[in-house]
Amino acid sequence: MSDVVSAEKAKKKPKWLRVKLPTGESYKKVRSLVDNYELNTICQSGNCPNMGECWGEGTATFMILGNICTRSCGFCNVATGRPLAVDWDEPERVARSVKLMKVKHAVLTSVDRDDLADGGSVIWAETVKAVRRMSPGTTMETLIPDFKGVMRNVQRIVDVAPEVVSHNIETVKRLTRKVRIQARYAQSMEVLKYLKEGGLPRTKSGIMLGLGENKEEVLEAMSDLRESKVDILTIGQYLQPTKKHLPVVSFVEPEIFDELKEEGLKMGFRYVESGPLVRSSYHAERHIF
Repeated sequence: MSDVVSAEKAKKKPKWLRVKLPTGESYKKVRSLVDNYELNTICQSGNCPNMGECWGEGTATFMILGNICTRSCGFCNVATGRPLAVDWDEPERVARSVKLMKVKHAVLTSVDRDDLADGGSVIWAETVKAVRRMSPGTTMETLIPDFKGVMRNVQRIVDVAPEVVSHNIETVKRLTRKVRIQARYAQSMEVLKYLKEGGLPRTKSGIMLGLGENKEEVLEAMSDLRESKVDILTIGQYLQPTKKHLPVVSFVEPEIFDELKEEGLKMGFRYVESGPLVRSSYHAERHIF
């Protein structure tokens, strides 16, 4: 991709990747609740650079179905192994956390649970229902796995109809096998298409840059997402969690992110978040249009 900074040449992260420490009364209030009640958010455990901004807007992301994934994607810092048994009290606990934190817009995500026949979709559906019951004014985005392409499991998400349903393709077609390992590019597109054809009003996906893709491949992936009727797209810079993970091939200049946003809007995406620090749930509350 043109207009990038080689990670090998860069001795430290470019200036556009430096983040200010979160501040503000709204952030401090939410942080106090999280600490005092030992609430679990992926914002904090994932050390998200946008945590302060999102919490200040009343948005928080919760990870369900444990913290051990059955997949070993090369970009992800979540532990891989044999997950613990399903905690059937989790939906109620997450819903209580959402209510306690007074979250206006809750983003739910999970590990992959390929060990379960339902892929974890029952817990997914029950969590959405529990949040709605305890916090009827809270809107939701569900960032779901592909459920191995088993559409009866995907249908459980369609049935509870969150305001936004997201499934990330993460990278371009050529790099999918390397980056996501057990996932398939075409399968993710099929899941996204199924969600939209099921009548969901807003579907969403995300791509990381800096893994060795070129601009043409990114545009191709964006076009494929539009063919699957995806409404919302996020594009951000990949950052290596540890030395054991895939290396950063390049740091993409902010101008390229701006160009991709413009191209995405021309393609027909209803909303495009594109920038070096953008993550899946960045400005998620704005995607309820």
